[in-house]
Amino acid sequence: QVQLVESGGGLVQPGGSLRLSCAASGSIFSNNAVGWYRQAPGKQRELVAGITSGSSTNYADSVKGRFTISRDNAKKQVYLQMNSLQPEDTAVYYCYLDGWPSRYWGQGTQVTVSS
Repeated sequence: QVQLVESGGGLVQPGGSLRLSCAASGSIFSNNAVGWYRQAPGKQRELVAGITSGSSTNYADSVKGRFTISRDNAKKQVYLQMNSLQPEDTAVYYCYLDGWPSRYWGQGTQVTVSS
């Protein structure tokens, strides 16, 4: 069984930065793709960024150049560095891990961008 626990969310002013972390427990991580989704109130959950086991990355167009995803296989953690945050980035951010046959999800961490 895999458990994912996010941390690092909070309230930040526009233009500010936050770093989200997601810690995985269980026997799998390094061979699995991981990443982040977000869900704003009244909107569907959307992919923010993903990183494969080989460290290839992909990003939503809306965050390219502002967000950076990375992973530390030794610590079983995935990170999301978020810079130049805007109010439209306000959402609950969820990390995921692609296992087989299931995708595992964390419980989410709130990010609020407001002055």
